[in-house]
Amino acid sequence: MRRELVWVKTQGFQGWACSQCAWLFNPLDALDGNTIEEMKQNYERQRDKTFASHSCPEHPRLNNPKGQ
Repeated sequence: MRRELVWVKTQGFQGWACSQCAWLFNPLDALDGNTIEEMKQNYERQRDKTFASHSCPEHPRLNNPKGQ
């Protein structure tokens, strides 16, 4: 199955994640740009670059011991 960026919202995290593993996007730098649009573009560029370069086997999902 092909991995995709998905939006997740849990008690401890709200943001972008991988559909196939436990990778979560945590921006490395403060948003920069002269306008909100530039800041948005820089955020999306960083998100897409780190998503594309992550390795799913390095971020295994933890199995729920109760099978839920």
